[in-house]
Amino acid sequence: MGVLKLLLDGLFLPVHDLYSFDSNNTTCENSPRSHAMHTEPNLVSPGTFEPENHFYPRVLNAHIHPLVRNLMEMGNDRIASRFCHLHPEVRSEAVKSLLQSVPKYFRWGGCDLFHVTSETGNRSVVVIETNSCPSGQKSMPRVNESIEMAGYERLLRDSFLKQVKVRKSGIKGDIAVLYDKNHMENSGYAATLAELTNSNVWLVPFHKQDVGRTAEFDEKGVLHVLYNGERIPIRAAFRYVTQQPWNRIPPLTKTLIYNPVLVCLAGGRNKLVASKAYDIYNASQLDTGLNINTPETIWDVSKEEVPLWVSRMGGIAVVKVPYSNAGQGVYTITSEQELEAFMALEHNYDHYIVQSLIGNSKWSSQSQNGRLFHIGTMPDKKLNLYAADIRFMVGTGPDGFFPVAVYARRARKPLTSDLQAGDDSWDMLGTNLSVKQTDGSFTTQPERLLLVDSRDFNRLGFGMDDLIESYLQSVMSIVAIDNMSKTLINTKGKFRKKLFSSINPDRRFNEEISY
Repeated sequence: MGVLKLLLDGLFLPVHDLYSFDSNNTTCENSPRSHAMHTEPNLVSPGTFEPENHFYPRVLNAHIHPLVRNLMEMGNDRIASRFCHLHPEVRSEAVKSLLQSVPKYFRWGGCDLFHVTSETGNRSVVVIETNSCPSGQKSMPRVNESIEMAGYERLLRDSFLKQVKVRKSGIKGDIAVLYDKNHMENSGYAATLAELTNSNVWLVPFHKQDVGRTAEFDEKGVLHVLYNGERIPIRAAFRYVTQQPWNRIPPLTKTLIYNPVLVCLAGGRNKLVASKAYDIYNASQLDTGLNINTPETIWDVSKEEVPLWVSRMGGIAVVKVPYSNAGQGVYTITSEQELEAFMALEHNYDHYIVQSLIGNSKWSSQSQNGRLFHIGTMPDKKLNLYAADIRFMVGTGPDGFFPVAVYARRARKPLTSDLQAGDDSWDMLGTNLSVKQTDGSFTTQPERLLLVDSRDFNRLGFGMDDLIESYLQSVMSIVAIDNMSKTLINTKGKFRKKLFSSINPDRRFNEEISY
């Protein structure tokens, strides 16, 4: 089957606990100050969607790039036709079936991707990781200027509400949006849902400390919002709870949760299980030619084994805590100093993944399939180019997959060909926008956000075929994780704890899961 490959989302810092936040505000969404601003459940009424509250200021006046607009409006039949024309090794019926498929659990996701090339000049798009319940709406210019709610409306109307309609839970209750950060985007979802349903929608902060305060699940798996001494039952909830959601939401619930936490455990927020899901998917598709592109990944690695695998990759690699997100728990190793700093840290979990690092053509990991390196942005006036990633968000409805949003981010410093001892590899490889300040709070660097508008998109060097490749890679990754999700449910509809602990043999992680 071959060893799985995944990729770096790069970050190395001596103390590493970054979060994500909104770039029109210097306060991190997860900072104490921001949390204090949004601590109670709130009823959102129809007619309250205001674009300036739910999009970055730059996005409000941005004009979407014609290539991206074209992709968003092409439809799956034309996309499949073009993809198959460029990939004659792939069976066309398999591509059409893939795009028309409807995942059972994973209905909304986003892939972080790198645009790379090999030592022989073979370009490709590579999966960094797949995120269930991803951000992205606030960074996406409107495809149609007349649709004020833009991608919010498309995802909720064509995916979430379609699932609510067919799911008969028997619960008489309200609809809610659960979130633990990113108030800008989640308040946008709540306002859009209120408009589409013509009814009030609950917007509920749900951190670990909020269990029993703002919301809770009863013994039957029904979610209740707690407000003014009342327990309001919820029949369906749009979830943007991304920081260890398994420690307060069961894998499956009676209330419809979109997406269920099962998806996070199966790979949507678990890089270790995701890498196994990709490998299984690729093995199952050998006769179709479909393949998820990932760098080489070694999973179930103990801390003591990390130096061995880093050495095996030529002393350059990426080490990841599998269960972190938003740039947390990712360490790029390009020198003995960075390796020693990683080994000196105390970590909460027992297992890691080690991946081949994608860097410059002069310094990238040596993997079984050779070296990959960043194509990067187009050179600026100083001839500097930067590592960049692209986030591709997709949704699914009764007719299959559809694209929702696209944006990109670049690293802080140019990607140099001459790596010096003592260089901070994160500055050249990390694309997360967060910056830690001296007082411990976090701000963002919005100037590194690259929109898919008529100005920024050209800097990425992306063409239509690269966008199509990104879409297909994202869809395949989501299907792979959905397949793993289905494997983790028995014939009685219960979560298979023993199987999961075998696939994910990290004792400390398994103790966090709420059943």
